[in-house]
Amino acid sequence: VGEQALLTCSFKSSSPITESLVVYWTYRPLAGGQMETVFHYQSVPYPTTVGKFKDRISWVGNVATGDASIAIQSPEMSDNGTFFCSVKNPPDV
Repeated sequence: VGEQALLTCSFKSSSPITESLVVYWTYRPLAGGQMETVFHYQSVPYPTTVGKFKDRISWVGNVATGDASIAIQSPEMSDNGTFFCSVKNPPDV
């Protein structure tokens, strides 16, 4: 709580990395319920503009090195839940 939280995600792809590569981060609260997209990346980062993580997610990854990590600023106990990282690099999924 209070410090930046790093959420790491690494990937490997058999296809060359291109601007078609997409990274999605989704979140499900600990109590369950609706999944929400908190971040996506396609050539440039697109942090969420709505919801509890608005203005608190930053891109710290580097797709050229297989890193799709993000950071959460000022995490709170209420942020507890499951975070999912999904990387698609067409034609490789």
